[in-house]
Amino acid sequence: MIRNLIWDLDGTLLDTYPAMTKAFVAALVDLGWIVDPAQVDSLARQSLGYCAEVLAGETGVNPEEIADRFAERYSAIPLAQQPPFPGVVEVCRCIINRGGMNTIITHRGRGSAWRLLREHRLDTYFADILGHEDGYPRKPDPAVFMAMIQKHQLEPEETLAIGDREIDILAGKAAGLQTCLFGGAESSEAPDLAITDFRQLYEILQAQE
Repeated sequence: MIRNLIWDLDGTLLDTYPAMTKAFVAALVDLGWIVDPAQVDSLARQSLGYCAEVLAGETGVNPEEIADRFAERYSAIPLAQQPPFPGVVEVCRCIINRGGMNTIITHRGRGSAWRLLREHRLDTYFADILGHEDGYPRKPDPAVFMAMIQKHQLEPEETLAIGDREIDILAGKAAGLQTCLFGGAESSEAPDLAITDFRQLYEILQAQE
């Protein structure tokens, strides 16, 4: 039985990429450039740093300037416009009701993550967040997953790592966890579960009762 979930945040728990894309596009407009939103969305899903670097290469603008202007634009977007995906609340509640634990591993800072959770009344469902300031190597390195497992004495065979990118699957598997790929991305290592809607995961969890 799956008792614990380790969630990725951006693009998995919360639908934040549209806001990030909007912020990057606006940042480039501020700097005198028009960019394709679809391209920006694809780049941002790999990482914000990668997105800034690629856009810098295409425009000649300093990547730090792009990143700074992005941060200004992104911070102005209301948190309410970055909602949880449908079915997230039901999945989180199911885990709590069976005595398990929801935690988050994210590349963003903990403060930003907690603000988003509080905005959407999700904070009470989560026991812990490990984020940028904790200093672990970025995924797909499994170190941060190992740290979360050890910190909360999670049983790997009862714990599922959920993410929307290959790096989430690679890191989770390297840490000895079951894995779930959300959203239809490709992965060089097959996840244990692949879903496009969290209601699918909810049904799987319910079937274990």
